[in-house]
Amino acid sequence: MLQRKVNIPKEQSFFLFGARGTGKSTLLKASLPPAETLYLDLLLRETEEAILRDSRYFRRQVQALSPEIRHVVIDEVQKIPSLLDEVHWLIENDPTPRQYILTGSSARKLKLGAANLLAGRAFVRYLYPFTPVELGSSFHLEDAMRWGMLPRIYSLTSDEDRLDYLSSYGYTYLKEEIIAEQIVRKTEPFRRFLEVAASVNGAILNSKKLADQIGVSSKTVLSFFEILEDTHLGIALDAFHTSVRRQVRQAPKWYLFDVGVARALARMLKVDPLWGTSYGGSLFEQFLVVEWFKRAQYERNDYRFSYLQTKSGLEIDLVIERPGKPLAFIEIKSTDTVTERDFWTLRRLLPDFPEAEGFLVSRDCIEQVSDRIRALPWERALEEI
Repeated sequence: MLQRKVNIPKEQSFFLFGARGTGKSTLLKASLPPAETLYLDLLLRETEEAILRDSRYFRRQVQALSPEIRHVVIDEVQKIPSLLDEVHWLIENDPTPRQYILTGSSARKLKLGAANLLAGRAFVRYLYPFTPVELGSSFHLEDAMRWGMLPRIYSLTSDEDRLDYLSSYGYTYLKEEIIAEQIVRKTEPFRRFLEVAASVNGAILNSKKLADQIGVSSKTVLSFFEILEDTHLGIALDAFHTSVRRQVRQAPKWYLFDVGVARALARMLKVDPLWGTSYGGSLFEQFLVVEWFKRAQYERNDYRFSYLQTKSGLEIDLVIERPGKPLAFIEIKSTDTVTERDFWTLRRLLPDFPEAEGFLVSRDCIEQVSDRIRALPWERALEEI
């Protein structure tokens, strides 16, 4: 099994959130000794029904365990939020100290139900699709642009199988996340929303325009984007401004969590993401923005991500606020040959932000420096910035 970048606590109880298919169960089964671990999978109907019938069933089951069982894993804990009350009680009262590991593909039901999140007694970790570092020599940029980096993709041996898997991902998400958990009342508008949202992946949100396309209200569109974030399928970038109030009032950008899933939901899997096209460029931007986000989550460094657009229409793809470091203004280009004109936007904007560093990130393997702007290959930029 590949070494994942997420830092798994050795003794402290924790939540492990992540979208479906990111490898949460696989990671835990590879990390925990089977003889010392109890697994409860709430996707199994008999397990779910036994706990729903008797609220103390889980407590009695754990109290009957031998002291050798040091880890208790509850998969898809959002299906029964009240189970967290029992976990809380056991942490406080069970004479045998155990580590409780609670996985979920959605935090929405826990938040809306005001679930007991264990009052700081459990850490929170997130798991995402593979990163280039995790894949090592198995990583190829062109494959990532075409199929994304969900773990299952790397166990499939043909493009036909990869296409089938990604095509079914949206259906599985709707069936097991949205319909089963009754997150929305009517699923057809949400189904249409997924396709439209994927087609504007990485663009500044125009909720009125999307609402007209889908046939719902702007308020409903915004709630749908919140569902993407709560189920870990979407990442929001607010507009950068030194005033938090001004920042909140401007429309965000949204990126889906995986290039392959974005292509599947937009029904673009059979369209080649060619370099030199706007489509290839937008996927490259999504890939890099999501990679920086994943790394910040894994390293827990409190970075804040946004984008910058001026009244005159100049736009910086990504702004990273890094505690203790200068602001990073990042312009992403999919070109393999950086030229003088690629520096233009950063050169226009940086004088207004003397505390910021400028980075031009591309597929060009040659580093360049122009005034306060460093042009870096994307691999090095991910490591340094």
